[in-house]
Amino acid sequence: MIHSTAMVHPGAQLGKNVDIGAYSIIGEHVTIGDNTWIGSHVVVTGHTTIGQDNRLFQFSSIGEAPQDKKYAGEPTRLEIGDRNTIREFCTFNRGTTQDAGVTRLGHDNWMMAYVHLAHDCQVGNHTIFANNAQLAGHVQVGDFAILGGFTVVHQFVRIGAHSMTAMGSILLKDLPPFVTASGNTAEPHGINSEGLKRRGFSSEALTAIKRAYKTLYKSGLKLEEAQKIIAEEAVFLPEISPLANFLNEAGRGIIR
Repeated sequence: MIHSTAMVHPGAQLGKNVDIGAYSIIGEHVTIGDNTWIGSHVVVTGHTTIGQDNRLFQFSSIGEAPQDKKYAGEPTRLEIGDRNTIREFCTFNRGTTQDAGVTRLGHDNWMMAYVHLAHDCQVGNHTIFANNAQLAGHVQVGDFAILGGFTVVHQFVRIGAHSMTAMGSILLKDLPPFVTASGNTAEPHGINSEGLKRRGFSSEALTAIKRAYKTLYKSGLKLEEAQKIIAEEAVFLPEISPLANFLNEAGRGIIR
C-alpha cells in the first residue's frame, strides 16, 4: 500500500491498510490510523497524529512548523481525527507553546482545496470549509460550521456551531452559533435555517433561535442587555443554550 517512490521514516507509525501515494513524505514522529489514504506528493511532518479513514489529496502540507516568528522548534503537535476529507494544497500547521501547543481538526470534516489552518486552531466536527478558506492562528470553530470560499478569519476569532459565512467574508470578530454572515467586514444576515432543518432541529427550536437572534440583532438593545435576556431564556429553552454560552465566554466581541 506504500508506493515505491514514497519516503516513510522508519519511526513513523502506520495503521492497517494505510495507502501512501507516489513521492509522498511521512516524517519520523507521524502516526497514521487504519484505512487512511494519502495521495501523491503529500508531506506529513512534525508530531502529527492522523486518525482512521481519512483521505488526504495531493500536494497538501500537513504538520509543518507554524508560521509564527516566536516558534523556536518546540515539539508542538497537530491532531487530526477520523473520516476527514482534505483536498489539494491544504496547509495545516502544528501549534505553538504560546497556546495549548496543538492544532486540532476533529472528525467528519470536509476541507476543500487550499484551506489553511494556522497554529493552535481548534476545529470541531462535521464542518465544511470551501476552497481557500483561511484561518489565522488560535481560531476556534464549532461543529457543523460552514465557511464559504475565500472566507478569511482573523486570529483568536471564535466561530460558533451551525454558523455559516458567504463567499469572500472577512471575520474580524466572533461569529455566534446559528448565525449567517457575509461581507468585508462580515455582518449578520439571519440564522442558518436551512442547515438547522437538515440537521433535525424542530420548528419549535427554530422559533426559539430566531427569537434569540432578534433579541441580539434587531431589538436595539445593548449587547450586555441582549446577552442577559438570552441567558434568562436559555434556562427554559435549551435550544438557545449554545448561543447563551457563547456570548458569556470571552472573545474578540461579536459581529454586529
